[in-house]
Amino acid sequence: MVDQEEQSLKEDRRLEKRAAEEAERLAKEHERKKAYLAKERAIEEAQKEREIKRTEKRAAEEIEQLARDQARREALFAREQKIAEAQEARKLKDKKQSP
Repeated sequence: MVDQEEQSLKEDRRLEKRAAEEAERLAKEHERKKAYLAKERAIEEAQKEREIKRTEKRAAEEIEQLARDQARREALFAREQKIAEAQEARKLKDKKQSP
């Protein structure tokens, strides 16, 4: 009977040890999942920030390009206007010289 009680105690200790190990394993798994999810969130946030920066940079570059295009158009218009004025002045000069 003593052997049976000892066997029962050993079995109880083994079961307690197994339960404690399972609880520890579950706790570690839970921590791993939390760490993984935190890492994933950090990666997503970093990606969002990079995308926002890219979008802002693209918008700034587009504004700069529009300004350059506008300046180029204005310069072209001014050049064409000077050419037209010079042609008009030559016509008037030629008209005055040939009476």
